[in-house]
Amino acid sequence: MKNLVYVVAVLALMAVGAVAGILIYNAALAGDGEASEEISAPTLDPNVTPTPGYSQVVATNEALQTQIAVLQQITPEPVVTEEITAETPPEETDTAETNSDGLSGRSLFRIEQTESEVRFNIDETLNGNRITVVGTTDQVAGDIVVDFDNPGSSQVGTIRINVRTLTTDNRFRNDALRARILRSAEDEFEFAEFTPTDLANLPESVSVGDTIEFQITGDLTVRGTTNSVTFDTTVTVVSADRLEGYATATILYRDFGLVIPNVPSVSDVADEVILEIEFVALRVNE
Repeated sequence: MKNLVYVVAVLALMAVGAVAGILIYNAALAGDGEASEEISAPTLDPNVTPTPGYSQVVATNEALQTQIAVLQQITPEPVVTEEITAETPPEETDTAETNSDGLSGRSLFRIEQTESEVRFNIDETLNGNRITVVGTTDQVAGDIVVDFDNPGSSQVGTIRINVRTLTTDNRFRNDALRARILRSAEDEFEFAEFTPTDLANLPESVSVGDTIEFQITGDLTVRGTTNSVTFDTTVTVVSADRLEGYATATILYRDFGLVIPNVPSVSDVADEVILEIEFVALRVNE
């Protein structure tokens, strides 16, 4: 009996030692979680008309086909042979369109870090309890161009996130994120980027106070692996100088080559990760 107790005690100590070793290893590689530089992203030029994406080309083609169909149904007016009294032509007016708020042209907006947040959500079973792990950071940057004359020509630039600064409610989990899962303690993998390739279901017009829903498809790069991801997006034009938005997408972490290490206290981790960005973008006067 004493031998059995001794063996159990030794195994318990070995298990504790192994866990402690893992925690020490993670802490040694994780760094301090501080950003190496101020967050920034490639800027957009509102004066440059973008190359339309697939959805924009489809929408334009459908609009043209509709116009052609309408024109084909118009009955030609009969030819008038009687002399027509010349009429004074109407005065020319400015044909440039503006919406009811006086907004027109292309305006550049930039994400404001102090009012924005990027999150990931993943479910796991911790000590027998099902919980949702939430990681957050405000280190996000990116540009948006809104075309108030033709919303279909609006743009979203590259969105850049410093994943090294992501934090959860657990210090040891944070160390594991930086050291082993995202490896964001390494300079090579400090940032994740989302580069939009297509904007779908944009409206025909937009004014202050409008809330629009559309989809942004693009290339998401995390720890050197890139996959196409579509974000369901909602944006409110709060004023001529302020946008407020929310975007979300669901991914499989294994698609990006990520591996979550086994931990004795965690018996199960979901495959899906929900990504979210809640942002404020302020108008840039250049």
